[in-house]
Amino acid sequence: MALPEVHWERHVLLPAASPCHSRIVVGMAALLCFINSYDGDFVFDDSEAIINNKDLKPETPLNNIWGNDFWGTNLSSNTSHKSYRPLTVLTFRLNYLLAGGLHPVGFHVLNIALHSVISVLMIDVFAILMGGTVSQAPKSSFLAALLFAVHPVHTESVAGIVGRADLLCALFFQLSFLTYCRAFQRGNHKGEIFSARWVIISLMLCAVAMLCKEQGITVLGVNAAFDILLICNINILELSKRVILKGKLAEVTVFFKRGFLTRVALLTFGGGLLLYTRWRIMGTGPPAFTEVDNPASFQENVFLRAINYHYYYFLNTWLLLCPWWLCFDWSMGCVPLIESALDWRVMWPILLWGGLGSLTIQALCSADGHRRRVLTLGLVLLVVPFLPASNLFFRVGFVIAERVLYLSTAGYCLIVTYGVGVVCSLRRDRQQKPLRLALLALLCTNMARCAFRSHQWRSEQSLFSSALSVCPFNAKVHYNVGKNLADRGNQSAAIRYYREAVRLHPKYVHAMNNLGNILKERNELLEAEELLAKAVHIQPDFAAAWMNLGIVQNSLKRFDDAEQSYWNAIKFRRKYPDCYYNLGRLYADLNRHLDALNAWRNATMLKPDHSLAWNNMVILLDNTGNLAQAERVGKEALKLLPKDHTIMFSLANVLGKQQKYKESESFFLNSLKINPNAASCHGNLAVLYHRWGKLDFAKKHYELSLELDPNAAGTRENYSMLRRKLHQQHKTTV
Repeated sequence: MALPEVHWERHVLLPAASPCHSRIVVGMAALLCFINSYDGDFVFDDSEAIINNKDLKPETPLNNIWGNDFWGTNLSSNTSHKSYRPLTVLTFRLNYLLAGGLHPVGFHVLNIALHSVISVLMIDVFAILMGGTVSQAPKSSFLAALLFAVHPVHTESVAGIVGRADLLCALFFQLSFLTYCRAFQRGNHKGEIFSARWVIISLMLCAVAMLCKEQGITVLGVNAAFDILLICNINILELSKRVILKGKLAEVTVFFKRGFLTRVALLTFGGGLLLYTRWRIMGTGPPAFTEVDNPASFQENVFLRAINYHYYYFLNTWLLLCPWWLCFDWSMGCVPLIESALDWRVMWPILLWGGLGSLTIQALCSADGHRRRVLTLGLVLLVVPFLPASNLFFRVGFVIAERVLYLSTAGYCLIVTYGVGVVCSLRRDRQQKPLRLALLALLCTNMARCAFRSHQWRSEQSLFSSALSVCPFNAKVHYNVGKNLADRGNQSAAIRYYREAVRLHPKYVHAMNNLGNILKERNELLEAEELLAKAVHIQPDFAAAWMNLGIVQNSLKRFDDAEQSYWNAIKFRRKYPDCYYNLGRLYADLNRHLDALNAWRNATMLKPDHSLAWNNMVILLDNTGNLAQAERVGKEALKLLPKDHTIMFSLANVLGKQQKYKESESFFLNSLKINPNAASCHGNLAVLYHRWGKLDFAKKHYELSLELDPNAAGTRENYSMLRRKLHQQHKTTV
């Protein structure tokens, strides 16, 4: 399979290095670019794919990962995104087990290591595409792999943990391709003799890549192109002329030998089987996306829809050429739609296709066979892995996603390396110094950009804030900045960003819901109600907004409306423990004690560790004099929540009223071990000792309670009573 030495190989502006040294340099470069993200937080999509994904937990049956999507939702559900990546989820689960919980360092380290391994393997991939072996194109394959390793567009895939799917997919994509190439090591240059075993193994690795991310199936297209161009050594233009111009269809068999047809049959059958299996797994059909996810796909005018798609392709290409403007999310106004053919942005798709057309002409028409092969394979590697994200076959749920460019970057780097080699071969030695400096500057700039961007991915605060300058009209950016500020307690700033998100996108129900929640907490109830009512009007099945609307209406003493809102929330989300909890609070306010207990019991059945629901049941039963039942419920709760100090406190109060002083004391003391600064717990324990006759202990805990909360009038009054009693005892003794 080895080809003659690449004629521009010796002109590539890199020092000669052994294959081992080249691999070390590429691996270290990939490592250095992203190493500063190793101790970053879980950010953005990590919250859904990892933090809230029950499939990572050891108590969840392992079989569940085969029936759920990437985000932990059952594939048969209408709300599922249908992204089936069980092997990626399995690696998350292994990270969780090895780290003993949700500790992000292990997740990040594995991502960085995967990128380094992939970058090193790219040396072999590029060498095969350009020269047949590493010895035929050592410098050009080294340069292409180095460009790939340090490309800033990889930051989302490496520094964002959910990018693991793209990394694993790329790894098995490479292995599938390299395995396919191995099928010809003992064959002749026409590929008539080959190892079917290696082709089948390549298909199996393709299936593994697809189980990491759907994009993995595109390796079959790359393998087929490699077979046609390098193994069969077919000139596509010459073949087309024979078929179209001369009508000699029978002569096609001269080009395609028996071995090729066998391999094509294997690839076609394997690819068809994988696609059929994938379609069956999707269950209810393709996922449903909204207009804000991908506005161009909802454009009714077919011509304008096509223009917008091509504009998206240009922007993706621009990210490869100039990866400076990077953003965690490109939806919601980040890329305004082209509404007219007279829009000046139409020139960019024209420019894109002009450039690609020029490359295609060179790839097809060049008299240089090596140029034809390298450019054609470069274009194949650039375009084919991108096809699932192109909207050509089905609607995708994003405008631009930097992650999907991970594999396409390899095609870009191959074409750039070819261009560098050709330019260098046309320059004299003394003219190559500026080119060498320019190449070095490009590599250093990309490495610095990678390091800076991966630093931004270390926390949600820096990640979301960085997007404000890239996509200032993206409502989702403002929403996420506001959410991060609210989580950190800065409600005033969060309100500003939520209001801006709603201004930019007046139907942004999630921003309305979060803004309504903050206003509710600030007791601005009327505006909160207005926002939440608008949210459920826009999206009637928005269960969280219905629940929050019920909370506001309850605070406004509009109990009937609140009850109806809670039941609406439960109608649209049947397993909604928090809503049952709030419904129970409403019933408690209305003195509908039995209904309140039933609601809280439903909450604990749906979520056994719902501490507030358990505690409220104990308190309500205590207040209504059902002490024995309160004791049973409290002890039942502590079996599930053995370290919950609030339930211990409530149960201790119940036991104290039943004069079970010793048992009550035990729960009070255990509660204080967990939360030693609880003034009310010290105060109630003091009351217990007071009744029990242990006055010295009572005095001690009254004083501790008052030290923690000097304004507790009841505790101060009880303490005064105790002091008078101690004084009288002292006088009597004297």
